[in-house]
Amino acid sequence: MKGRVALVPTMGALHAGHLALVAEAKKQANSVVASIFVNPTQFGAGEDYGRYPRQEKEDAALLEKAGCDLLWAPAVSDIYPDGFATKVSVKGVSERWEGEIRPGHFDGVATVVAKLLLAVRPDVALFGEKDFQQLAVIRRMTGDLAIPVDIVGVPTVREPDGLALSSRNHYLLAEERHQAVALPRALEAARAAIRSGTTVPEVLNEAQRALRDGGFSRIDYFALVDAATLEPLGAAEGDMRLIAAAVIGTTRLIDNLAV
Repeated sequence: MKGRVALVPTMGALHAGHLALVAEAKKQANSVVASIFVNPTQFGAGEDYGRYPRQEKEDAALLEKAGCDLLWAPAVSDIYPDGFATKVSVKGVSERWEGEIRPGHFDGVATVVAKLLLAVRPDVALFGEKDFQQLAVIRRMTGDLAIPVDIVGVPTVREPDGLALSSRNHYLLAEERHQAVALPRALEAARAAIRSGTTVPEVLNEAQRALRDGGFSRIDYFALVDAATLEPLGAAEGDMRLIAAAVIGTTRLIDNLAV
């Protein structure tokens, strides 16, 4: 490939959010590579690795239509050959939130992203902001290891009612899909309340109440954090992000908003 190369790493089951990454990649580079790899090392015991949606034929057609130049869909044995014994672990930004709820998850993410970047050697790699902590971990990892790539975050793509697009939305039953909009609405309400001067503890308590009333059975976290360090904030200051993870039915959803 000639000129500047962009990489869009995915786990497949593509939707408009992934295609927005490809569209931005085409603006950033001369050639676009997309990878599809359902990475077993970022799934914990009892998580959905086995049932994670796989539709490579449909995904390939979507990528071709979107103008992707090359699709790379490696096998597990290509990424983790016999005897593979290396793990990339990022401290700090990985330790709270998703890292606490899903031990080992970000080790799997950092390791596979490092391998994808070193295999493709892109000039730029694009990731969605919906997985905001993942984006922070990847930025820290590539900076620390001096991997010569620009990491670009692309804003979350949403349904008309505000629900963030996610491959896991496939799991939602019809009534759960209707109720799931409580998550982005709670984030929007929390942002408005913070901007109006309501105290952070009040805002977070009200957000959790709204999620429970909306049908979510478990709230893993709903927090206001420093956008760079992901440390929790007890008062509004600087560049902030609201982050949340909650379960409705059998589906765990994550989302976030800049404040």
